[in-house]
This record gives sequence, C-alpha cells and structure tokens, in this order.
Amino acid sequence: MPDKILEIKDIKRDFTIGAESVHALKGISFDVNTGEFLTIMGSSGSGKTTLLNILGCLDKPSSGIYLLDGVDIAKMTRDELAHLRNLKIGFVFQSYNLLARTSALENVELPLLYNTAIGAKERKERAMHALESVKLADRLDHTPNQLSGGEQQRVAIARALVNEPVLILADEATGNLDSRTSYQIMELMQEVNQQHGKTIVFVTHEPDIAVFSSRTVMLKDGKILKDSPNENKSAKVVLAALPVTEDYVQ
Repeated sequence: MPDKILEIKDIKRDFTIGAESVHALKGISFDVNTGEFLTIMGSSGSGKTTLLNILGCLDKPSSGIYLLDGVDIAKMTRDELAHLRNLKIGFVFQSYNLLARTSALENVELPLLYNTAIGAKERKERAMHALESVKLADRLDHTPNQLSGGEQQRVAIARALVNEPVLILADEATGNLDSRTSYQIMELMQEVNQQHGKTIVFVTHEPDIAVFSSRTVMLKDGKILKDSPNENKSAKVVLAALPVTEDYVQ
C-alpha cells in the first residue's frame, strides 16, 4: 500500500460573518499518496481557497481531521504550524511572490534562513542546486524584473524545492502565464513529480492544465463533486506539438 502523505477526514470549515454562518466546507474527505500529482478544481465559491488554506496549514478546520505526513495539525499551536509549513510544504503562487530587489539566488535562499541548522555556505549551495534543477543556472544574479514571467515562476518553484519539503502546494501557478509558458511550467512540475518523487497538490480552474496531473478532486458548494483519475498527459509532448509563432523566441 502506498504511504499517505495527506489524510483529510470529514473536514468542515464554518465562518461567522455578522449574524450569518457560512459553511465553506461541508465534510471533505480524501487522501493523497506520497508521490501523487493531484489537481483541485472548482469555481469561485466552491471552497477550494478555504481547503487550500487548511492544506497549507494557514488555517484549521472547524471539525474533522487533517494529517500532514502523519501530523495532526489541529493539535498544533500557531508557532508550531509555522515551523511545520517551513519544513514540510513548498508553496508556489500565481503572482510568484518574489522580492523585487533581490536576486534569484537570494530569493531561493529565503526559506532556509529560518533553519538555524543550515549555515550560509550550505544555504547558497542548496539554492544554486535548486535553480539548476529548474534550468536557471545562468540567471542566479538576475532580479525579478530581469526575468520573464515563466522564469520568475521557475525561481518560485526552486524556492519551493530548496527545503526538500514533503509537499509542493501550487495555487493557480499558471494563472498569469500564456499557454506556451504554462505548458513549460507543467512540464517542469511533471519532472519534479516523476523524477524527484515530490507530492504535488495543484489548485487550478483550468481543465487544460488539470490533464497533466494524475487525479482531480472537483469541488462544488463546499463538497466533493467528483474525485477521478486523469490521463496524466505529457506536457512535454503537448509543448512540442504547439505551432511556433513569430513572436516566440527559443
């Protein structure tokens, strides 16, 4: 049996807005195995952002159980959750969240600054290795405004990988990118998943992006509408089949 990296059991999340109670999640249950590439989809109001915040240990469920790598997050303090996030989760965001006046290398080093067991030399070496793994070895000293959108997202992925987390959590990571660049990022995500064995939970609203994962959990009105396998289409193959336009520079 595969190891379960995430176990979500009857998760509910309620919010009180004024005199009104909002039931954002209404009993969500699913597991994610180690090395799986899962997509979470759903329209606005489906509950996917609330679920994302819980999976990322940014919020706790009102009831139910969430185990991350065997750890029950409901029993943890805010400081313990922050430590768990830093050690266990690599985040990739739609807007990249890079520091503007900071080099790619320094941006990738940032998560390691919170780990007192890692010195400056090892921090730099690990950041360089992470950037090499996303094919940006020649952009170490570039700041975000010297990089394309796709390159900035690669820096963000390198930053997510540098702490060697058990989970990569991506929130609309292709949302600001054109089709070709989106497929390039998904090709990289598939490499991270298949060659490095990283577990990925990828939140998106785009069906053409979801096909590159192995499974999709579809949310609607705070419930799971469907949990189904995908064809796990190769982004590299799809990318190679795209027509070359005049404005495309290799």
